[in-house]
Amino acid sequence: MPIESYNPHTGRVLRRFSAYTWPKTERILDQAHRAAAKWQTTSFAHRAEILRRAAELLRERQDDLARLMALEMGKPVTDGRAEVQKCASCCEYYADHAEEFLADEIIKTDASRSFISYQPLGVVLAVMPWNFPLWQVIRFAAPALMAGNVGLLKHASNVPQCALALENIFHDAGLPPACFRTLLIGSDLVEKLLTDDRVRAATLTGSEGAGASVAAIAGAQIKKTVLELGGSDAFIVLADADLELAAKTAAQSRMINSGQSCIAAKRFIVEKPVVKDFISLMKTHLLAMRPGDPLDESTQYGPLARPDLADELTGQVEDSVAQGAKVELFGGQAKPGTALFRPMILSNIKPGQRAYAEELFGPVALVLEAKNADDAVRLANDSRFGLGAAVWTADAAKGEAMARQIESGAVFVNGLVKSSPELPFGGVKKSGYGRELSYLGIREFVNQKSVWIGKKVEVKDKTE
Repeated sequence: MPIESYNPHTGRVLRRFSAYTWPKTERILDQAHRAAAKWQTTSFAHRAEILRRAAELLRERQDDLARLMALEMGKPVTDGRAEVQKCASCCEYYADHAEEFLADEIIKTDASRSFISYQPLGVVLAVMPWNFPLWQVIRFAAPALMAGNVGLLKHASNVPQCALALENIFHDAGLPPACFRTLLIGSDLVEKLLTDDRVRAATLTGSEGAGASVAAIAGAQIKKTVLELGGSDAFIVLADADLELAAKTAAQSRMINSGQSCIAAKRFIVEKPVVKDFISLMKTHLLAMRPGDPLDESTQYGPLARPDLADELTGQVEDSVAQGAKVELFGGQAKPGTALFRPMILSNIKPGQRAYAEELFGPVALVLEAKNADDAVRLANDSRFGLGAAVWTADAAKGEAMARQIESGAVFVNGLVKSSPELPFGGVKKSGYGRELSYLGIREFVNQKSVWIGKKVEVKDKTE
């Protein structure tokens, strides 16, 4: 697949890049490996100074970065600025807390002193997707760099300019160049990197298939990985919920990044008495959202990142309708081979349909009817995915009890599921393993070393 910037709104190729050869990639890897030995000896204060400067540069360049995301993958510029600001906050969060998160942890044993020491691993390879081209990278890079690791980024092939822009920000912030490099390579070289002993760990955000491939290769090398994969998040609405607020939030959640978000709500599991009203309200909110040029400040959602993604989504919808799903809101592609996909609502979602089993990575809301709260939890868990979920109810205690039963990495009660630096982020089942963000995220790529120091032994003088 070519490495090129393709504007999904205009259908034009903006720039093409020659993919790095293996010899060039191997040279960069060797430089990173050598740099890791020096970077791990730096102080937390020094690393924090660079991360805070990176945050400043992100904010200074937010307009340019938002424009770049709009051009390369269709994100509206208003959303792009918000993404950049979130990245800056994440850099500052780890600059402020990394030393605390990685401080020696004293453990009481039979020793005079024993503790857990957290020490960097070295080169971490990151394989990242296009949907949040800056945030996905920063949430790996900020904790990894603050922990004393160095990073190599293999970004999605359709956002090379975003990848290079991030590299420039870290370098301009004062990070030694070899400590963070963007690799303009195809997926064919990922295996060679994973099998190289100089790469100590890998993190991937992407599809289930890509995660399985990276995990298999890394596993054969006995190499640590963190995988953040797909999701088909459940959004449970009980009959006692604030239906207007729930429906408004549901529409907002489904349309995050034009529906191209792993933690966007996708399956709306609604108690039977309020299903019809919920669909009506959600339909109103979805129809009110404005599509358009991602560079226009008034645009609320743009095209999908590539026409083939819209084609694939259309196929999932058409197959599901043929299998019995009912269209409640008509939208979708105007014609095959185009990237704009208007919101849709499907109901009567049943086992055996593609919509029931698969992740629909675009603005298609799936409404499932639940008999009661227990049935809603059953439907939520009847998925091979387990990334995020939401529960809407007037009874907070009931919402918490349901949250504990739902098989997912996060559950939000009466709120929009989102990622933030303070909370760990990741999934269970086919949504992956390991965690990003919070103190758990920075401890993924460190050696959690036990140190045991014996009690002082008196040595008698043999001359006595």
